[in-house]
Amino acid sequence: MESFDRHRFSATKLIIPFTRSDLGLGGRSIFVAERGWLETLEELRGEAPDLARDVGVLEAIDELPSLDPFLLREHLKRRGFSISPSHFEISAPDRARMQRFVASEITKLIDLAYRDTRGGTEANTSRLVEALLSAQTDSRLEPLRLTLRLEPNNYKEGIFAWKGFLYYKWVLNSLWPDIKEVFAELSRVRVIGAVDAATLKDLDSTKFRLRAKMERQVRTVMGHLSIYDETFGNLIEQGNAIAFRDFLLRSPEMFLALGEGCGLISHIATYWRYQFNAGMPIHADAIQLIDILQDFEASLGTVDEHVAI
Repeated sequence: MESFDRHRFSATKLIIPFTRSDLGLGGRSIFVAERGWLETLEELRGEAPDLARDVGVLEAIDELPSLDPFLLREHLKRRGFSISPSHFEISAPDRARMQRFVASEITKLIDLAYRDTRGGTEANTSRLVEALLSAQTDSRLEPLRLTLRLEPNNYKEGIFAWKGFLYYKWVLNSLWPDIKEVFAELSRVRVIGAVDAATLKDLDSTKFRLRAKMERQVRTVMGHLSIYDETFGNLIEQGNAIAFRDFLLRSPEMFLALGEGCGLISHIATYWRYQFNAGMPIHADAIQLIDILQDFEASLGTVDEHVAI
């Protein structure tokens, strides 16, 4: 905290190894936007020719609550940076965990897209999910492209957007059990040590406000995803491929709100579990608990900010 001129709840650390051939030797590290970071970066950058662009990209990344590929891509795109698509692919571990969830989401669409092809639904599902989540454009998705009436020139954008919505649905689905645990434990966390009545009253007020903001944030994220669900449902039930195609092509701007919302929810759920281990007594001294709750509340912003989202 003492490295920055303003109060922050997260920071972006940049690590420059002493040698690329042996990362075990360690390296130098700086936080983006810490005091004096530009001078340190210039000292460490070696022969890199375009410091201004590097600084711009790092500052843009530092503005984000998470580094998920869809949020990162749209944010940098809006900032005018042309970045290789290879940086925006779903990681291999995430892709493996997403397989079953994505298959359950798109089985009906597979039936529609592959009704004239050989092979059972299960085989088609496996092939399509693998192709959809892969880093490369895959010929196996051609029946899907035709079903969605995506022209070759906007095919990649459409598939990227679709992956984005599937990704965020999976993230929220994965986070939901943790969010419910935070809600439950928030009401029964116990303060240990000496504490006066005024502090207890302030803690109760903070917990009430935090729960309301968390619920509002969850509703915001789910509201965006419900638009996708409705449009996708119309595709499956009414065959409205044009509406779904148009929605996908104009939807990446939603990724900023979705990514920020999921990032904030994830931060609260994971940091709460870091502080209070599952199955252990949930208690903290008053100062520690106030710090945690105020951190969460501030990260969620004000009521007006959430209305704007």
